[in-house]
Amino acid sequence: MFRTASLSHFGVISRRRPGAWRPLCASHHQNRIRGCDRFGCGAFNSERAGSTHKAVDVVCDDYAAINAPFSGTLGGPVSRRQGDAVHYDGVKLYNSGRKSCVKIFNIRPYRYVGHISKGEAMGYLLPLQERFSGITSHLELQMCDHSNPTPFI
Repeated sequence: MFRTASLSHFGVISRRRPGAWRPLCASHHQNRIRGCDRFGCGAFNSERAGSTHKAVDVVCDDYAAINAPFSGTLGGPVSRRQGDAVHYDGVKLYNSGRKSCVKIFNIRPYRYVGHISKGEAMGYLLPLQERFSGITSHLELQMCDHSNPTPFI
């Protein structure tokens, strides 16, 4: 019998379902989508400063270890520009057999290339509180094809 996921009002997945990713944040027992705070909302397609958020924010603690949600290959560094500066280090993780590819932002990876196993530590969450006081600390997950990662969380 398959277990299905149920989504609460706050975006908490209460039961794991087949194919769901493992918890990313080692300090949390389940993945939870960031709600809204004064810096915006963490859900896919939420509005942010006049644009649409094409990613999902998963709650995590500053400096917490980040685990691989599935086995695959680390495909190099990813980052975003803000003005002339690069912010929020990240890494690409893909599994060509499952046709999964995700960019994980707001982390400092231990390495950028090579095979990684599901549940293996990938790096740690960068300290968002130092830059955005009062924000809910989180990872940002963006599918490489810009589709919605929520079903995997």
